[in-house]
Amino acid sequence: IRGIILRRDYPPGLDATPALVRAQQTALVDVLARLHDIDYRAVGLTDLGRPDGYVARQVRGWTERYARAQTADAPQAADVTGWLDVNLPPGSRRAALIHNDYKLDNVVFDPRAPAQLIGVLDWEMATVGDPLMDVGCSLAYWIEAGDAAEMQATRMLPTQLPGSLSRAEFLMRYSQASGIPVGDFRFYRVFGLFRLAVITQQIYYRYYHRQTRDARFGALGPMTHVLIRRAAAEARA
Repeated sequence: IRGIILRRDYPPGLDATPALVRAQQTALVDVLARLHDIDYRAVGLTDLGRPDGYVARQVRGWTERYARAQTADAPQAADVTGWLDVNLPPGSRRAALIHNDYKLDNVVFDPRAPAQLIGVLDWEMATVGDPLMDVGCSLAYWIEAGDAAEMQATRMLPTQLPGSLSRAEFLMRYSQASGIPVGDFRFYRVFGLFRLAVITQQIYYRYYHRQTRDARFGALGPMTHVLIRRAAAEARA
């Protein structure tokens, strides 16, 4: 698909006006809501995942991955993983087709009409599960202009620009577009931050053990600390 992919900063030649920024981010949310509205049974994806017990398995699986990626300088995450264990959402939420890595640099915008989202990429982690897990993982990447300096340092996407949706606006738009109430979103927020911390720690583990020489990966160790601190703070909030 030929088009525009937004990474940490807007590409040269594309003017990030507040109107365009908001239109693109709104399109991102609306397409996620459309994805979660797909009848996965009707399109033949019943065997893609096991929605029963999905959230508990995710917490257990990512906790185990973090344990395997430990380095001597890694932060302890027992407070976060323990909190997730005892705060699993009650009951079984509506199951949906979920992307599992849905963010601005995994979608494509039309170069002739940059506000129009024309493609979603990187489906290898797609499954059937709780749609709010998808939202929580997306929002882990969503850094606002008013966030603390250490969180600003973790920014990977241009979500701090004038015109950007706040995390609260993202949630409100998603709920309105999908018809799914978000309620107390704290569990999903904490899980999303922890999951991203596991990902950064897994990459840093390779750097720590000299399995890669890419110096950029060295910065991911401190990033893991920031994300674990933020997840713990959200859990205590």
